[in-house]
Amino acid sequence: MDAMEEELKCPVCGSLFKEPIILPCSHNVCLACARNIIVQTPEGETPPQNRCSSDYDYLDMDKMSMYSETDSGYGSYTPCLKSPNGVRVFPPALVHRHCSITCPLCHRSVSLEERGLRGFQRNRLLEAIVSRYQQSRAASVKCQLCDRNPVDATVMCEQCDVFYCAPCQQRCHPSRGPLAKHRLLPPAPAQAGTASARRQATCVDHEAENYSMYCVSCQTPVCYQCLEEGKHGKHDVKPLAAMWKQHKCQLSQALNGVSDKAKEAKEFLVQLKNLLQQIQENGVEFEACLVAQCDALIEALTRQRAKLLTKVTKEKESKLKTVKDQITHCTMKLRQTTGMMEFCLEVIKENDPSGFLQISDALIKRVLVSQEQWVRSALEPKVCPEFALTVNTDPLMQSILQLDFTQNKETSTVPPAPLLQLEKCCMRNNSATLAWRITTVQALPVEGYVLELDDGNSGLYREVYVGKETICTVDGLHFNSSYNARVKAYNSAGVGAYSKVVVLKTSDVAWFTFDPTSAHRDIVLSNENQTVTCNSYDDRVVLGMAAFSKGVHYWELSVDRYDNHPDPAFGVARINTMKDMMLGKDDKAWAMYVDNNRSWFMHNNSHTNRAEGGITKGSTVGILLDLTKHTLTFFINKQQHGPVAFENLEGVFMPAVSLNRNVQVTLITGLEVPKSIM
Repeated sequence: MDAMEEELKCPVCGSLFKEPIILPCSHNVCLACARNIIVQTPEGETPPQNRCSSDYDYLDMDKMSMYSETDSGYGSYTPCLKSPNGVRVFPPALVHRHCSITCPLCHRSVSLEERGLRGFQRNRLLEAIVSRYQQSRAASVKCQLCDRNPVDATVMCEQCDVFYCAPCQQRCHPSRGPLAKHRLLPPAPAQAGTASARRQATCVDHEAENYSMYCVSCQTPVCYQCLEEGKHGKHDVKPLAAMWKQHKCQLSQALNGVSDKAKEAKEFLVQLKNLLQQIQENGVEFEACLVAQCDALIEALTRQRAKLLTKVTKEKESKLKTVKDQITHCTMKLRQTTGMMEFCLEVIKENDPSGFLQISDALIKRVLVSQEQWVRSALEPKVCPEFALTVNTDPLMQSILQLDFTQNKETSTVPPAPLLQLEKCCMRNNSATLAWRITTVQALPVEGYVLELDDGNSGLYREVYVGKETICTVDGLHFNSSYNARVKAYNSAGVGAYSKVVVLKTSDVAWFTFDPTSAHRDIVLSNENQTVTCNSYDDRVVLGMAAFSKGVHYWELSVDRYDNHPDPAFGVARINTMKDMMLGKDDKAWAMYVDNNRSWFMHNNSHTNRAEGGITKGSTVGILLDLTKHTLTFFINKQQHGPVAFENLEGVFMPAVSLNRNVQVTLITGLEVPKSIM
């Protein structure tokens, strides 16, 4: 009942109602407070009836001159009292037929009749509710000032609205000084008050008569004597009990409407609180995103700096190598030239003409050739010391200095990040179903959504759905893989932010059946597409529903019927393999075909690795597709049959079987991979 405490307090004294009366404006005040706010008007002046003024000032009462019928004709100023809430009022002794009372809430004034305050009805219902409220509060009220082990309160200060035990009251609220005027009450109301408040109400004009009828025109209960006196002769008068029920029904209906609004308000408050949390989370996320973007720019600049430094280093090393090579070459040539020159000088010193002439022609040619070589290879550096590399950082610096947030109409109206509804998201086999919704206080127009998944290896995201639906199923995912999924919304203003990433884990093992849409028309499926046979004597192919491109997968086929020693084939195939011939005869299927005595591996009509041992009714044929090792291995009755059949398998493969009318097999999936493989 604490929520309605303000409804039970008098607007004048601020305390719980005591003997409340109902003013004509339907507001309530205590009877004692009503006496304090009565004002007297000059004789002959009619107070404003039904006045409602928000700027009403009680201080105007101080300026009134009060007149009585026995004064000498001179105006006399009457002293004023002050009520507990500070309002200036007139003493009750001056109350007479020229008095009025003003509602402290709506400021509506009304004249008092000859009966004075007795003309206002007492609100016994409110009095009873106040009494029950006081009893509920005093049922087990503890002292509010005890530090440890609070004891039962003995008094309550009406002004402080605090419960005290006897020691705390003496220590913290002594009845002296400014606290002497405070009213101390017992925590539990008197039972007599409750009884008096609940006894049957009597007529205001005829106190001996109980109310029995209700005047609809005057909107007040009346007694039989009032009716007999003719006060309500032409009014619409109805039984009190009937009107009581009718008004209760009307109040209940009105409460239902208010209750719905209150419920909406509570939901709105929850929405606002969620908005606070969302703003907090988005703020943190945005800050992290901003830091990440700046870090990415710094990292990109660092990487680019490393690349540029690498280019500079390569250019420097190239120049150094060229100069060093030129030094080496020039040094060697200079040594050769110097040696030749010294030899020629020694030859010139010889005095043997015939010997000189024998070698002079060759030496002259060598000297001329050497001279020409020095001319052709000009004694100049092949490279310059300056680096012909320039970097213009001005545009980049200008962009960095202008880097700021963009705030415009379009960016402010893009849809918010959708919320993935985890309770509706599910995984089945290698298919994922995701659902999402938009959550915002003010719904923005959304034209569609974009769902993105990574490649199952935490790689780049790719779009898998674009449209208006808020639920999507993605098929053909890899088994035993974890995918990251996210969704964003878009409208004419642009694309909104991504939702939070959800991790999807596909099934560890494959559960699948045969695919009726891929089967040859002679194929007959039953047992919810798990059992297959054929109407033809020729071999026909049927594929499984699953498609494998990574991971390790194992499934078996149980031979239910095997007549006249046919050659069924088991293996894997591309989706476009031939369906009207034995599996493995084209280049799009890899299979083992087997009879009752032996088996062969076959691909592109090439038969290899004949192995002894066949199948009969009741046998099981297992297929192990290992796409981590890119191999295909076969088993008969849980034992590996032959060596590894095929290697270097790349791409997407589907389980496949070919058979004729003499064979019937049943597919068994969801099996663990065999441990022992040769």
